[in-house]
Amino acid sequence: MSIPVPGNTAPSNTAPTNTALVELRNTTRWYGNVVAVNDITMTLGPGVTGLLGPNGAGKSTLLHMISGFLEPSRGTVTIGAVAPWRNADIFRTVGLVPERDSVYAFLTAREFVIASAKLHKLPDPAAAAERALTMVELMEAADRPIDTYSKGMRQRAKVAAALVHEPQVLLLDEPFNGMDPRQRLHMMDLLRGLGRSGKTILFSSHILEEVERLADTVQVVVAGRLAASGDYRSIRRLMTNRPHVFVVRTTDDRALAKALISSQAVQGVNLTTTGLEVHASDHGTFTRQLAGVSREAGIGLREVIPADESLESVFAYLVGA
Repeated sequence: MSIPVPGNTAPSNTAPTNTALVELRNTTRWYGNVVAVNDITMTLGPGVTGLLGPNGAGKSTLLHMISGFLEPSRGTVTIGAVAPWRNADIFRTVGLVPERDSVYAFLTAREFVIASAKLHKLPDPAAAAERALTMVELMEAADRPIDTYSKGMRQRAKVAAALVHEPQVLLLDEPFNGMDPRQRLHMMDLLRGLGRSGKTILFSSHILEEVERLADTVQVVVAGRLAASGDYRSIRRLMTNRPHVFVVRTTDDRALAKALISSQAVQGVNLTTTGLEVHASDHGTFTRQLAGVSREAGIGLREVIPADESLESVFAYLVGA
C-alpha cells in the first residue's frame, strides 16, 4: 500500500495529528535472548489492514508497541509523528482490543464501556457508551453482568470500550474469536465502514478467509520479520520463484494444451476433470498470450481462474507451508 510518509520529524510527546499515520522504522523488540520483532519497517494509513503470521511470529508484540504498551528495543514507532511509549495523550487517538479477556466480569457491559468513556474524560460518558454499544449490537444485553456473556459477546464489549472515544487508530488482536457467523459478518461490516470513513484499522486473525474478505492490504510477519506487505494478489504475482497456476475451461481443452505447451511462459499443462491446469512462469505474459493462442487455434475460452491467488495460497508460500 502506497501511503505518503511524513518528513523526518523526530518523535515527540505532543498529541498526534489528525492524519495519524502509523509508522514503524527498523523496529525491533527482544525479550532477553528472544527476538520477537526483528527490524520491521511499515507504514499504515486509513483503511483496513490485516496482520498475518504463524503463532509466535510477533503479531501481538507489534500491536502492543504501536499502542504504547511496549517500548521498542531498537528503532521507532510513531503515530502521526508522535511516539506512543509513555505518552498518555496517544490514547485519545488509539483504541486497542487485546486478545485476552480484559474485561471486569462483575460489571455490566454498559458500566464497563461508561468506565472507559470516563477514563477518556468524555463530556457525556453515558451517551458515548450507548453509541458504542449500539455499534456492536450489544444494547439488548447491555445491563447484564459480563460474566453471563458468551465469548463472542465479551469480544463485542471489548470492541465497544475501544470505540467509545472514536479513535482514529483501532488495533485489534484476534477480534473475531468466539463470534458466531452472524456476529462476524456484522463486525466485518463495522470495521469495513470505519476504514472507509478514514480510520486506520489494523487487526490480526488466524482465519485467513476473514482477512481476505475484510482487509484492503496485508502485512505478513514470519519469525519476527516482515515477509510481505500490500495487496495479496500483487504479492503473489511478485513470487517469480513459484509457477502461477490457472484452471482454463474451453471448447477443446486438449487442443489448447497442445497449443500452449510451446509457449515460453508455460511450464506445464495437465488435463483434469475440471478443465486444463496450466502452470505459467510469468503471470502477465501468460494472461496476455492466452486469448491470441486460443483464437489462432479456433478454440473458445469459457473460463480462466487463477487457482493459487487466494490469500491462503500466498500465506502458505510465505511461511513455507
